[in-house]
Amino acid sequence: MNINYLSPNYAVSPQIAPDDVPALVKEGFTTVICNRPDAEIPASICAQNMRSVVEQAGLKFVDNPFSHQDFSMDLVTTQAAAITQDQGKVFAYCASGNRCSVLWAFGQAQAGELDADQIIDAAAQAGYDLRGMKPQLQTLAPSKPNQA
Repeated sequence: MNINYLSPNYAVSPQIAPDDVPALVKEGFTTVICNRPDAEIPASICAQNMRSVVEQAGLKFVDNPFSHQDFSMDLVTTQAAAITQDQGKVFAYCASGNRCSVLWAFGQAQAGELDADQIIDAAAQAGYDLRGMKPQLQTLAPSKPNQA
C-alpha cells in the first residue's frame, strides 16, 4: 500500500485490500473514505466488504464513490464533511488516489483553506498533477473583501 499525504491529516492511495487495514490503524487513521465505485472492482473489495473490515478495526468508513462522468459538488461536500468532522487522520482511496486528491482540492479551495497554488503544490508533492484544475480551484475560492 502506498500512502500519499496531501496534508498532515489527509492521505490518499490507490485501491486497498482488507489486509491493508491494520497498517492504516497503525498509521493512526481514524476514518477511511472509499471514492471508488463498486462497478470498477471485484466484489471482494467492494465498498460493503471494505466497510465491514474497516469498521471491525475500529475506524469510521465513508462511501463516497466518484466517477468522472458523475462528478458533482455533492461529492466535494461529502468528502469535506468527512475530513472536517474527523478528529484524527483521514485516509481516502480510489483507483490511483487521483480522484481522492481532486475532491480534497475542491474542498480546500471552497473552504478557503489554501489557495490554488498551495493546493496544486501539495498534490504534486504527493505525486498527483492537478495543474489543469487551477482555473476551477480559483473560481471556487471564497471572495475576499478588498483591503483598503
